[in-house]
Amino acid sequence: MARDVRGLAPVVVTSTAPATVAGSAAELRDPAAGGGFGEVLQRRYLLRLLVRRELKARYKGSLLGLGWSYVRPAVYFGVYFFVVGVFMGMDRVIKDFPVYLFSGMVLVNLFTETLQSATKSVLHNAPLVRKVFLPRELFPTASLLVSLVHFLPGMAILLVGALSFGWRPTPGGLAGAVVGLAIVVLFGIGLGLLCAAVNVFFHDMEQVVDITMIVVTWSVPMIYPWTHVRDHAPEWLLQVYLANPLVSAVALFQKAFWEPAAPGALPPVPALGAHTVASLGFAVAVFLIGHWTFGSLQKRFAQEL
Repeated sequence: MARDVRGLAPVVVTSTAPATVAGSAAELRDPAAGGGFGEVLQRRYLLRLLVRRELKARYKGSLLGLGWSYVRPAVYFGVYFFVVGVFMGMDRVIKDFPVYLFSGMVLVNLFTETLQSATKSVLHNAPLVRKVFLPRELFPTASLLVSLVHFLPGMAILLVGALSFGWRPTPGGLAGAVVGLAIVVLFGIGLGLLCAAVNVFFHDMEQVVDITMIVVTWSVPMIYPWTHVRDHAPEWLLQVYLANPLVSAVALFQKAFWEPAAPGALPPVPALGAHTVASLGFAVAVFLIGHWTFGSLQKRFAQEL
């Protein structure tokens, strides 16, 4: 009860708090519920902040900064070129071996960095996961974008090197390169989402991924020609080898950036078109499985961390 300022009559004050609470109940949401990549796109400013923070943290106190993105692939290339190309004579087997090697290397580096950093992304951001509501998919996505930032300098080196060997772009080759890049991105982020979710519960996943990356380098025709597998492996193993989506992606990049300058240097990968379609479909399937697994397990991330 309350009286008005003149004290003439009692005025009944009715609280509207219950109605307000009831009206806002429909707007409440589970903090662990994820909105998937749609919500990631809606919060692009958070994604930019995470990418910027990761780049700053990686190059903090560094004199070269992002210049290391050029040094790293150059050193990586130099080691393989001199050890495998010069000392083991592969440059005499494969025409324009530097372009052949580097056209596969840029894709393999993108895949390995994406998978390794995405696997660690949720666990390494545990304080944010525990205390702040945001789409958990932001962390693997930021890892992918950082890997793409590092991929660009490698592509610049590849283009300069290919041009110096007489490369001229073709529409079909460039379209194939785009498809190869799409295969690597989808395959890498799909496995990254899957491994990131599992890594929250079993931290050994980081070690498993690191060991697997040693195998990945030798599982594609980057250091050697695919004909070595054809000539020394049984037919069933060759088919398993060719079914690897990374093999199709690397072959597409080599077809785009190496073959125009070295036509006929190697016989074409058999049924590359069919393998490309299958590889792209497989990469999409891995992405969907990884996304579903990540979305299903993320409700327990804060509890586990």
